[in-house]
Amino acid sequence: VQLQASGGGLVQAGGSLRLSCTASGLTFSRYDMGWFRQAPGKEREFVAAINWSDSVRKFADSVKGRFTISRDNSKNTAYLQMNSLKPEDAADYYCAATNRPALSNSEYDYKYWGQGTLVTVSS
Repeated sequence: VQLQASGGGLVQAGGSLRLSCTASGLTFSRYDMGWFRQAPGKEREFVAAINWSDSVRKFADSVKGRFTISRDNSKNTAYLQMNSLKPEDAADYYCAATNRPALSNSEYDYKYWGQGTLVTVSS
């Protein structure tokens, strides 16, 4: 199984980025997808998650109203649209997949992980 995250980069505060996570080696449409992030010196934290059928979504309070999560099962890809970015959003962003019964915001429930994609926000 491979999860390939991409789309990170340098953006000014207030700007937008869209991250993508493309999966292979699993039946993507059967997996919930999550995004997590880790800033230097901090623990990894939950950002957003979407269930396998695109009917349930969860967001961390810190990104509600600014970030959206979506998926295209025909492309085996999940997306994280990040708007109104703040310097505190800067981190390595990771996508992850799980087939647990209920949509989870816990990193411990996610089975497969992609490599990080770095988001830098300048003030």
